[in-house]
Amino acid sequence: MDPTHQGPEEYGQNANDSDRSDGPRRPSRESNAADFGQPTPQQVRVVQVTVGDLLLTVNPVDGSEVEACPPGSEPDAPARRTPAERAGHERAGAPPVPAGPPAPQLPLLERQEERERLVSLLARGRSVRLTGQAGSGRTALLDAVAADCTDLAPDGVVRLSGHRRTAADLLYGLFDAIHHAPLHRPGPEELLALVRSIGAVVVIDDLEIGGAALDGLLEATPECAFLFGTTPDLTPPGVDAHLEEVLLAGLGRSASLELLAKVVERPLTEDERNWAGDLWFESEGLPLRFVQAGSLLRQRDRLNTDPAAFDEYDYFEPRPDDAPPAPEAPTAETLDVPLPSLGEGAAPAVLLASRLSEAARETLRFTVALGGEVPHQAHLPALVGDTHADAALGELAGCGLLSPAGPRYRLAAGVLAQLEAGGYAEEAAAHARTAAQHYAWWVSHPSVTPQRAVAEADAIVAAMGRLVPDGEAGQASAAVLLARSAAPALAAGMSWGAWEKALRAGQEAARIAGEVAEEAYFHHELGVLALCSGNLDRARTELETSISMRGALADKSGAVAGRRALALVADRSGGFAPPARPQAADEVPAVRHDLLAGTPPVGSPAPPLFARQTVEQDPTLISSLPPGPRATAPKPGGGRVLLGGARRNLAAAGAGALLVAVLGTVVTLGLTAGDPEEPGGSRNVTTEQSSPEGTPDDASSADEPDDGPAPDDGAPGEETPATPGTSASATPSTSGSPSPAPSSPDGSSPGTGESSSTPSSSTSGAPTPTRSSPPAPSPSTSTSPSVTPTESEPEPTPPTETPTEEPPPPPDTTSSASGPAESAGASASSTAEAPAESDDSTEAAA
Repeated sequence: MDPTHQGPEEYGQNANDSDRSDGPRRPSRESNAADFGQPTPQQVRVVQVTVGDLLLTVNPVDGSEVEACPPGSEPDAPARRTPAERAGHERAGAPPVPAGPPAPQLPLLERQEERERLVSLLARGRSVRLTGQAGSGRTALLDAVAADCTDLAPDGVVRLSGHRRTAADLLYGLFDAIHHAPLHRPGPEELLALVRSIGAVVVIDDLEIGGAALDGLLEATPECAFLFGTTPDLTPPGVDAHLEEVLLAGLGRSASLELLAKVVERPLTEDERNWAGDLWFESEGLPLRFVQAGSLLRQRDRLNTDPAAFDEYDYFEPRPDDAPPAPEAPTAETLDVPLPSLGEGAAPAVLLASRLSEAARETLRFTVALGGEVPHQAHLPALVGDTHADAALGELAGCGLLSPAGPRYRLAAGVLAQLEAGGYAEEAAAHARTAAQHYAWWVSHPSVTPQRAVAEADAIVAAMGRLVPDGEAGQASAAVLLARSAAPALAAGMSWGAWEKALRAGQEAARIAGEVAEEAYFHHELGVLALCSGNLDRARTELETSISMRGALADKSGAVAGRRALALVADRSGGFAPPARPQAADEVPAVRHDLLAGTPPVGSPAPPLFARQTVEQDPTLISSLPPGPRATAPKPGGGRVLLGGARRNLAAAGAGALLVAVLGTVVTLGLTAGDPEEPGGSRNVTTEQSSPEGTPDDASSADEPDDGPAPDDGAPGEETPATPGTSASATPSTSGSPSPAPSSPDGSSPGTGESSSTPSSSTSGAPTPTRSSPPAPSPSTSTSPSVTPTESEPEPTPPTETPTEEPPPPPDTTSSASGPAESAGASASSTAEAPAESDDSTEAAA
């Protein structure tokens, strides 16, 4: 059946059932019609952002995923905007025009000298720092200077807001103003290369960074001339910044009175002029105070006016019969509203708010709850509960209570403290929770783009910041919901400074509310953010925390996403370096590092007696390939060394180092050769160990060395002449077969030529020959001095291949100095190699 035309069988219905239906058939519904029986599942917005050479997939469900950018999917190079595109981008970032009648355009008084100086410095390519108190008119002066500098730089003028912005945020804002790169965030190195070529006049108002951060911003953009608007309490940059300083003072008395008359839009009376003079002395001539004072005078004029004089139908027009009754005419006492006091003129916020509409006052309560951040006028009807509440923004802006901050408005300088003192913060927690619930619903709606969410980022972060410090579970849960909804949108909108603030606030709120799953999500997102920013240590910490939390919650999909990101962190930090694998020809039997410290070559100084590895490494499996002609160097990180060299050299020096490292005791090993006058004698050396009667094989452990004195003639690698009075010696033999110890577990006597059953094949990787050669008769002229040991020596223990630390294995009964594997190899090849190795053995013995 064609899958595109599925019948009713595919949906659990028999095709014949529809044919046998008696009633009229239900008309089919269009495929795009809404199904009112079942709710439509909410769309999940998944956005892919290229961050340097990484591909970030913002997934609101399980968490963001990051991977290396696949070949062929690299984004195009950022393209420069045209002057028209730059103008459109600047208009989009401007605050909205408030509803209502336009506010009067106020002149720039007594600022012509500062204006000309700033333009002259910027024309010479110098960066300037305009310092003035809050409310001194810095924003108006910056607007005028920016209008005069439009043709000075190749890339024009760029306006940025420094309110709650870091140096990295400003650099990315400058990049976005000049270049068009949708869904592409360049890496740190690429960003510096791109902004270094920008030549523009950058005007940044409300700058909040200083010191080294400001020095880094200036150093990264050598072709730009900056104009910063700051307050005097900000940390100044370094001496090498070459930043000019321009101070902005208040207005004079005459200019202040002129500004007040412009705001009132009428000449001032004598009483008003005297009142304004006292206000000028009190406020030090700050223009903001006179704008607010003019709003007070306008409200006073409105209250002193007869309401019947300005009817809704026109001046003094007769009212129709069906019109509502006219208000009562005001009396002389009602019309005589006195001038505000000097204190009310210096702090007029509460008095101004009391004369506004109820929607405007409720907007101020939400603004105080959000720390001075004013919600967009489109959100005011839903927050306030009034369909005409969007006009409240125009009322507040006309009174001088608001000031622009980037794409939004916030309370003017000093207004927040005045409103809090006036009782507007009594229900701040409830208003913040209402705003958080509203923003959580709004930002999750499919119609809201990430750019619109970024425009409200300050208000969203402020709502979470108000709820988290309360410590209540209910408030924290609202903050978690808002952070969970807004974080993906802020990440997709390329506002990563706000994204980080939202994640940290959400993580703290989830911890307070006890929501472990959400806390693990925020840790994961913080790890991904740190990885994309290049902070690998922070990324590793956050991701490991998230993986452990999700593992406890059995969240498999989230844990897998965290492990993928953690693997990328390890790959970028060099944590997963592949171990070096030797070639097949270099595969030789290996021994435990703590059993054998190394085999020194003949003639070199012996290793220190009590050299021992402090940390034991896990054993590894050794290949069964035959050993190479030479031993390789110890592999790094393996905790092992390779047993190499010729068999004759190993038999001469290996046994002493083996016993010293395993047991930690002093071992006397005498390496004696035959009569130097008989060159034809064999020089193959074996060592016999004997234990006194009554001493068990495991009399001393590897952790408890003997207390006997250490002889100075038993160092490995040295020959000890055999004398009749010595306490230990070796018996040279021409048979090449190992001599079993007296305490051999298989019961063989020391004089037989049978080898003891030791697990040599399991310890050494080299195959043990099975062909045995008959023992060759010893020459009658060879001497075999024998010396018995005076100290009790424990049996050597062969290494095992257990991956963890185990108790010492059963004692080794092999008395060969070369160990189990090498002893077996020497037994098989000594007969054929004895004549050929005589000369080499003489050199080894020497």
